[in-house]
Amino acid sequence: SVAPGMDREAVAMKTIIFGGTTEGREQAALALARGEDVRVSVTSEYARQFLPQGAACHVGALDEAAMTAWLMQERPERIIDATHPFAVRATQTIRACADALHIPYVRIERAEDRRESWDDAVTWAGNSEEAAALAARCKGNILLTTGSHTLSVYAKVIKPERLFVRVLPTHQALDLCAAAGMVQSHIIAMQGPFSRALNAALYDQLHIRAMVSKDSGQPGGVADKVLPALERGIDVIMIERPKEDER
Repeated sequence: SVAPGMDREAVAMKTIIFGGTTEGREQAALALARGEDVRVSVTSEYARQFLPQGAACHVGALDEAAMTAWLMQERPERIIDATHPFAVRATQTIRACADALHIPYVRIERAEDRRESWDDAVTWAGNSEEAAALAARCKGNILLTTGSHTLSVYAKVIKPERLFVRVLPTHQALDLCAAAGMVQSHIIAMQGPFSRALNAALYDQLHIRAMVSKDSGQPGGVADKVLPALERGIDVIMIERPKEDER
């Protein structure tokens, strides 16, 4: 409600943003610059630290029931879904809640970064299981740049002494590395973005012969991973981006 005499135009639009460390942060900054009342939902304390000042934050994963309850409490006028392009289940849940509560919904889709010069030079996989099977056929050391949540998929079919992994520097990621049986000295815990030169140095230092990546676009640094790999004759296995439903 608006107090008597208060100009309705002066009341800030309330926007809830679901996001991670890249698009979520960018959308929060844009909404704050427009003078909106911003709430951002992220899944970890690690992601919270990248948000701009002035953005209220909810930390923790939400299932559909919890998300619905939170949205009913907050009563936003708009929802922006800026989650990672591979967070398919999160997007499905956010859309379902927005539809059920009749809240306008906007999906921020990350642009792809496929280059004609390398699109046919990489091997494409439909999911992590397929990528792991392809990587297992490669000889030599393998670098996984696909995050910590699917490590166990690769560890089931590839000997740990051949696996190197680059993950976020969080306790959760390191715990998942340990659970997957990763060799401790083969864990690279770093926050991106990573330059082409840094990727090239890692390939050389670790004697990498195959690299697995997700097709997560330029914010994910895909081209800067792929190009120096191809220059070195490294096999590149790329997991295709999930297709999003048309809205």
